[in-house]
Amino acid sequence: MFKKVNYLICTLTSCFIGLSQAHACTSMVLAGNDDGRVYGRTMEFGIPLKSAILKTPRGYAFQGVGIDGASGSGKNWVAKYATVGTNAFGLPLYVDGMNEAGLVGGLLNAPNTAQYQTPTQEQSSNSIAPQQMLLYALTNFATVQEVKEALPKMFVNSAPLKEWGGVAKARMTLHDSQGKSLVVEYLDGKLVMTDNTIGTMTNDPAFSWHLQNIGNYVNLSGTDKAPLTVKGQKFSAASSGNGMHGLPGSFLSPDRFIRVSQFVLNTPAATTAIQESRAWHIMNNFDIPYGAIHLDSSSGYGGGVNSYEFTEWVIVANLKSKSYSVRSFENPGIQKITFSDWDLNGKSLHSIALLK
Repeated sequence: MFKKVNYLICTLTSCFIGLSQAHACTSMVLAGNDDGRVYGRTMEFGIPLKSAILKTPRGYAFQGVGIDGASGSGKNWVAKYATVGTNAFGLPLYVDGMNEAGLVGGLLNAPNTAQYQTPTQEQSSNSIAPQQMLLYALTNFATVQEVKEALPKMFVNSAPLKEWGGVAKARMTLHDSQGKSLVVEYLDGKLVMTDNTIGTMTNDPAFSWHLQNIGNYVNLSGTDKAPLTVKGQKFSAASSGNGMHGLPGSFLSPDRFIRVSQFVLNTPAATTAIQESRAWHIMNNFDIPYGAIHLDSSSGYGGGVNSYEFTEWVIVANLKSKSYSVRSFENPGIQKITFSDWDLNGKSLHSIALLK
């Protein structure tokens, strides 16, 4: 159980050390034909996150981190919506989550592109630190449109995190129960918000690059192609599945983006309950086994420390039933949290350990 915090999340550096070490988060959303939506996401880091499920009640007070890196010198707020999600290192923040209104999303690593704003001292009280982006969005807003209207009126500063020695660099992906999806990036010091038609997201490069890259794979389809016939002779594929022949299969961010986008685009229509089950199977394709990505310090991706990047946890959230489910690396059992099984008007944050 957490006590009310007045310090904000400046120690978050220890969590976001992973942002310089991890490159493999993948997220997507599936539509149900009953006006529901299902969100899925994997979390890969180069260090153990020690994540837990975190519940935030309505009315909980948060203090923003200003440009000086101090809690309380930034934009302070009180949670309007109860929120559940996953944190890191026991800290009162979200790297992924959903609120009671059905707004869901996550922070995904963007170490090569994220560059935040530089508000003045006078503007500091209207700013938050990068690690607070998702926390702020989920506890304040019900829809993507509300986020789009609010973010241009405030700042996400570039306050350094001393325990990390730099700025926590990420982009934010959001989806709401009204069918809207949004990608929030800070590029070259400017806020860039892009409607996400497909609803998928991975890591660097910038989202606009990924969208353009989709055009290079228009030949892919879930439908098998007919045999090629030349002068009466048929040339058939060795097996079914030729429609997706050429689908990129590595763990690189651009490859994962194309892969998850193709899975989403080719998933047949179904009820939200069925899509929830299908979402788990799609996410299975992005489950990175231990040892597949070795972050050798000499490669520039290890943060100076040799480590392995793997899928620490996977989530699937149902925006129709308002359920948030987590599966950890250590235990394939699914933990499901709903907004009906806890006090949304409680006075304190509550943490639940992931299954081991």
